[in-house]
Amino acid sequence: MKKRISKVFIVLLIIVSGFMEISWRLFHMMICCKRGAPKKERKKWFELSHIRENHPQNGYEKEYHESKEWCFAQKMEDCYIRSVDGLKLHGFYLPAKNPKRFVILSHGYRGSRFGTMSFMAKYLHEHQCDLLFMEQRCCGDSEGKYITFGAMEQWDVQRWAIYVSKRNKKKLPIYLYGQSMGASAVLMASAHRLPSEVKGLIADCGFRSMKGQMKDMAVHWFHLHHVPLLLMQMDWLCSTLAGFHMKDADTTAAMQTNTIPVLFYHGDKDTYVYPHNSFQNYRLCKAPKELVVVPGARHLCCAYADPRLYQNTMMHFFEKYD
Repeated sequence: MKKRISKVFIVLLIIVSGFMEISWRLFHMMICCKRGAPKKERKKWFELSHIRENHPQNGYEKEYHESKEWCFAQKMEDCYIRSVDGLKLHGFYLPAKNPKRFVILSHGYRGSRFGTMSFMAKYLHEHQCDLLFMEQRCCGDSEGKYITFGAMEQWDVQRWAIYVSKRNKKKLPIYLYGQSMGASAVLMASAHRLPSEVKGLIADCGFRSMKGQMKDMAVHWFHLHHVPLLLMQMDWLCSTLAGFHMKDADTTAAMQTNTIPVLFYHGDKDTYVYPHNSFQNYRLCKAPKELVVVPGARHLCCAYADPRLYQNTMMHFFEKYD
């Protein structure tokens, strides 16, 4: 009897250890900052098939690089704020001639200030928008050790909105525009007090919750099973090491109380953040709202796949709520 109990205990120990090992690897891959890591290690993330297939460089390489080069060629002002947890966060301010509005650009997961947002940044600047390029915590010149999928980034968005409001002497309308995780952070930020000049939110391919996104990735990317146990262990690692819970990265409560108009975008071929995320956020949203589904567009590719539709709906949104 004792031998049988010992064998069962050993088997259970092996199973639990295996799950902990997988959870730790996922935590290190998804949450930990890669700044300073060898380029080869950082490149591994981009080489994951779902990332590579969904990125604008796959199909829109010319437009992607031209818009990035345009951004790098502009003379921008370095801006800094302190996050609620004491991190020094960096951004760039780019003024426009005779500006009509101010747009804060919130890039996505492991993104950069002049990455996938460059394409629309150029268009917005040419259409009289002052721009503030955020660098998310743990990205670019912003401090941070962990990416929190919006749990802390939502507060960073709020801080940037307050910063812009203080330097917005003309009291121009302010819009918060995010892509992917940056879109989710923008939606979550609407749960907090924002400056009165914030007239609208633009959420391009954002997810509803970290838990849901991690579940989708575990199942569809890595073909893992027993996902609830993995997520429970991931949440423990997040709370113990990174100081947040996965439930903190969720748009549900914000969308149910938000009163600021929202423009949602999503590509119907997105296999990074599946379209059901924006459908759910749209249904939950109690504020004036619009959902634009771009046929054939992958993740972060809506503006590239149908520029006229994307740009026209955004300008109409501005004109409606300025």
